[in-house]
Amino acid sequence: MNGLKIVGMGRGLPVKHVTNDDLAQIVDTNDEWIRKRTGISARYYCSEDESNTTLAYDAVVEAMRSAGISASQVGLCIAATVTPDYAVPCVACRIQEQVGLPDGIPCFDINAACSGFLYGLHLLSCMPVDEERPFALLIGVEELSRVTDMSDRSTCVLFGDGAACAVVKLKKDGEFYSHIGARGNTEILNIPGLNKGMSYIHMSGREVFTFAVDIVEKEIERLEEESNYSLSDMDFVVLHQANERIIRHIQKKRDIPEEKLIVNIGYLGNTSAASVPLALYELWKAGRLSTGKKIFTAGFGGGLTWGSAVLEF
Repeated sequence: MNGLKIVGMGRGLPVKHVTNDDLAQIVDTNDEWIRKRTGISARYYCSEDESNTTLAYDAVVEAMRSAGISASQVGLCIAATVTPDYAVPCVACRIQEQVGLPDGIPCFDINAACSGFLYGLHLLSCMPVDEERPFALLIGVEELSRVTDMSDRSTCVLFGDGAACAVVKLKKDGEFYSHIGARGNTEILNIPGLNKGMSYIHMSGREVFTFAVDIVEKEIERLEEESNYSLSDMDFVVLHQANERIIRHIQKKRDIPEEKLIVNIGYLGNTSAASVPLALYELWKAGRLSTGKKIFTAGFGGGLTWGSAVLEF
């Protein structure tokens, strides 16, 4: 297993800022109803000139700049997404083309829904290390507004668009804790394929809530049973930003101090695979990830999928 060190981060957000009052103009809802049930007050949607790929590109360029690396030093590119612009080529290959990443390196997408970034971290820990190109790009990116039914107030208030990229330096035989898993279930959370007509998110909120709080609790228990870490060792806890009620439920159950818990769903919404790296980006940008800081992060989503990891800086 490789050791992982995040050495740079970047973000891509659309220009279109959508408040709860904006949504109230097109669907039967209001700001109080949305805030009470989700904790969300606003989110971002892509304009006609923006897309999954443009968001990913902006995030990658900033991340590489912050890491101080050139495209020639990148040996691997992975994009986690459920909303690629094309079935083929994948987002990672489009980024390779646009950024000028080296010819011949592996570039591919993964679809593990909201757990995608965690799946990506786990995959990086298992990939061969290129000594000449030891850096990897791990992107979480979504354009969920494209697959959101704006007439369904139970789902349209939840989701937003965005991207974040981590530049990860891989080191052979390093220490890294992570876990990923899945439980096949189509019913409670799905987006039908393009051959099924209009492709919108379908979700059973109550069942997703139950699944989420249960699986995160089990991932915390696994961390403390199978590693040398405990949750109290962590400087920060970054959970997938699906719904603030889920996050607060877990916080209360595990007695997580407010200063350790990162919550940004209020102004970004649920951005699926981009959710965890967008939260990490905010910590990075604020200068809160000094050497030695530890983060426990966990994600959960359609599939059903889940994952967790401990990141050390």
